[in-house]
Amino acid sequence: MAITKGAKKAHRVSLRKQVFNMRRKSEMRSMLKTIGKHVQAGNIKEAQALMPTAYKAIDKAAKRGVIKPNTAARKKSRLVGTLKRATAK
Repeated sequence: MAITKGAKKAHRVSLRKQVFNMRRKSEMRSMLKTIGKHVQAGNIKEAQALMPTAYKAIDKAAKRGVIKPNTAARKKSRLVGTLKRATAK
């Protein structure tokens, strides 16, 4: 547990930031799941329409340090690959 005054404040700040980070991460995950469900159902047009919002969520998470830049690149790459495979069928 935090002992000094500064450590206690840093702990409070980290708890506040944790809420924002969790919100951003869950938003990103939900967008990826939504696109995945559309692809599974065969609604490729709707999945492609959601791509910019998914990219935005991934980029914001990477920008804020919730996920690492390489993780963001990997997620975007896999998302595009999934759509390409679905359209090829």
